[in-house]
Amino acid sequence: MSIIEKRLAGLGITLPETTAPKFSYIPVNQTGNLIYTSGFDCRIDGILMFEGKVGSDLTIEQGQQAARQVVINLLAAMKAHLGDLDRVVKIVKILGFINSAPGFGDQPYVLNGASDLLIQVFGENGRHARSAIGTSDLPFHTPVEIELIAEVSG
Repeated sequence: MSIIEKRLAGLGITLPETTAPKFSYIPVNQTGNLIYTSGFDCRIDGILMFEGKVGSDLTIEQGQQAARQVVINLLAAMKAHLGDLDRVVKIVKILGFINSAPGFGDQPYVLNGASDLLIQVFGENGRHARSAIGTSDLPFHTPVEIELIAEVSG
């Protein structure tokens, strides 16, 4: 078992099986030593764990839970692409979109659900640059969508 898989197990996290995309994209694209993920949502077994806008339909805490689940789904896709998450050298950046109610401005707090998990999993190498963007809606009314850029080893 790899170092990262041991950390995940210690956090009680089992990565889900990945499935082929239903649309015209690939989940992870690599160029050189960088991987770029597509935007992922908070699905568990194919069903969104929450739907709606943070600040009206969902609390900040529920938004954080959704962001955490998005990272779990991102890690599963990264593992499927890389074969071993120990190949991740550094999380470079995440871009988080938060489905926000009008007037909601606490997107950075929501995205902490993702950032905190990445730091728990990768330690200092999980610290990253990020942007937390509020949006009027997201596909399928997911509350959070996140893209990730990571440096990987050969």
